[in-house]
Amino acid sequence: MSVMWKGRNVVLASGSPRRRELLAQVGMEPEIVPSLVEECTEETEPDLMVMELSRIKAEDVASRCPEGTLVIGADTMVAVDKEVLGKPGTPERAAEMIEKLQGRAHQVYTGVTLLLVEPGGCLHGTTFVEKTDVYVYPMTDEEIRDYAGCGEPLDKAGAYGIQGRFAVYIRKIDGDYDNVVGLPLGRLYHELKNLTEDDREDD
Repeated sequence: MSVMWKGRNVVLASGSPRRRELLAQVGMEPEIVPSLVEECTEETEPDLMVMELSRIKAEDVASRCPEGTLVIGADTMVAVDKEVLGKPGTPERAAEMIEKLQGRAHQVYTGVTLLLVEPGGCLHGTTFVEKTDVYVYPMTDEEIRDYAGCGEPLDKAGAYGIQGRFAVYIRKIDGDYDNVVGLPLGRLYHELKNLTEDDREDD
């Protein structure tokens, strides 16, 4: 995989450094064009929310891309008992979120939209969602405060980064690890193959 995919320029509709690093891990270095639209949805179920938001981001960026571009849009959410936990922004809010996650399981959902920009600006693509169950060890109040105050969780959904200092509190996961980081690479690769093969058959 490279910056080109099946002869098409690849654009990532996200400014997330973690998604960029994941794609670089498998040899894909797309152009980074973050979406400018407001991220809002009327969906209430986490899986439907991330799919819609990934589609909104991808469509916004694709509308500004030339014919032949392949756009990847993504959105990740953490949910516990179907309550969505966003980015905390403050250590106090991070501590509140981690308290809800410690000692139990929660879910991480990533919605991904892949769009091909076709002649005339028409868009052809697919949207999917991947879910991973994450189990966290019980944590003491001191451990929660220390992690919440370290700065790492402030810009991360659910107030933690599985690839960072919080790794010591992860008991196990059921599903795709990369999905928790921000992009399910295995599923993404196979969906890309299917999409580009379908597009070639339509030519």
